[in-house]
Amino acid sequence: FQDQAMMKTMSGGNCTLNVPAKNSYRMVVLGASRVGKSSIVSRFLNGRFEDQYTPTIEDFHRKVYNIRGDMYQLDILDTSGNHPFPAMRRLSILTGDVFILVFSLDNRESFDEVKRLQKQILEVKSCLKNKTKESADLPMVICGNKNDHSEIFRKVRSDEGENLVSSDENCAYFEVSAKKNTNVDEMFYVLFSMAKLPHEMSPALHRKISIQYGDTFQQKSFRMRRVKDMDAYGMISPFARRPSVNSDLKYIKSKVLREGQSREREKCTIQ
Repeated sequence: FQDQAMMKTMSGGNCTLNVPAKNSYRMVVLGASRVGKSSIVSRFLNGRFEDQYTPTIEDFHRKVYNIRGDMYQLDILDTSGNHPFPAMRRLSILTGDVFILVFSLDNRESFDEVKRLQKQILEVKSCLKNKTKESADLPMVICGNKNDHSEIFRKVRSDEGENLVSSDENCAYFEVSAKKNTNVDEMFYVLFSMAKLPHEMSPALHRKISIQYGDTFQQKSFRMRRVKDMDAYGMISPFARRPSVNSDLKYIKSKVLREGQSREREKCTIQ
């Protein structure tokens, strides 16, 4: 986690808040089209659900936190369900720290896609770990969305989803409803716990702060008088943009080289 964060802090967007590299992370959301990936991200960021469906090419968001005086940064990559550029998806996996794989409980094909994605993530990350000698865990949540629908529409049984995570203590399964906001907060709480991140990064456990407080947000003495007994705040960065593909590729290359692999010809294939 900590090594990956260095690239993101140095190359990501216009956010001027001073976040230590070791406290910066990237969350990647993957899944087929129309399963509710963006709806889950919207719930996380602003607590809203959008009824109108808009296909996602790739959306990038950033949320920064002041938690007991320490700054944290979470970059969120909401990926396309169509995967028009397989190399981009692979690069997103290589640079991700935590993962959410989303399928729709009323769509068997989307569940099969999540199984393929889970396998790909494990393979890609295993390749990178072999190059860098990393021993970090891989926190992942498999998320069955649309559990507000009637059982007669269900195409995937609960035990099928649970079987995907049964052999991995760093992987959890949740059935959620982004529309009804069911189990969404709980899902993020467990994901951050597996990633050993502060629980207060979960949507319901911090105070949402407007950009107008940006100048004082990173001060360790930052407190809001109207909120008592709370020392966790989160703010969406309105100016964040995704680090360039070139930056991500350079980061992956430098990560391997830093581990003394500069003379090795073999590479983790991007395409």
